[in-house]
Amino acid sequence: MKSTIALARSAIIAALYFTLTYFLQPISFGPLQFRVAEMLTILPIFMPEAIVGLTLGCALANLLSPFGWYDMLFGTLATFAASVATRLLWRRLKVGEKAKLAFSLLPPIVFNAIALPLIWLIFASDIAFFINMGAIALSQTGAVCFLGIPLYYAIKNTKIISK
Repeated sequence: MKSTIALARSAIIAALYFTLTYFLQPISFGPLQFRVAEMLTILPIFMPEAIVGLTLGCALANLLSPFGWYDMLFGTLATFAASVATRLLWRRLKVGEKAKLAFSLLPPIVFNAIALPLIWLIFASDIAFFINMGAIALSQTGAVCFLGIPLYYAIKNTKIISK
């Protein structure tokens, strides 16, 4: 029963990530993006199956990317790595809840701020690496912090998911 629930959660997270990105395509891609689906990167804190859901959802969403196969592959790998790091930080840090939450939010921000401009630099000859890094860091911070933190407290306060 537990594996069925985990599989269903992964599928729901993947579907949510894809759907949010699909319907918000104009703001979901490029250096000046605000990918609302990134708020879901908070979910590995609550459940390990979120790692699979986020990775699959990102892969499907990046099929729509104007940056092609390299965004689908390497952007998805960045999401996978960030999800794993978020889970590990949350589980292993021995600090207060607010500090733990702050540190656990960093991987999706940092990994994407480095990976995406690097992908564009290598594959699309985009030379504005540091400008793009700053832009992605800001947009990721907005999605992860301003949308993800309220999601964290909403889930935590409902107690629908056990850690």
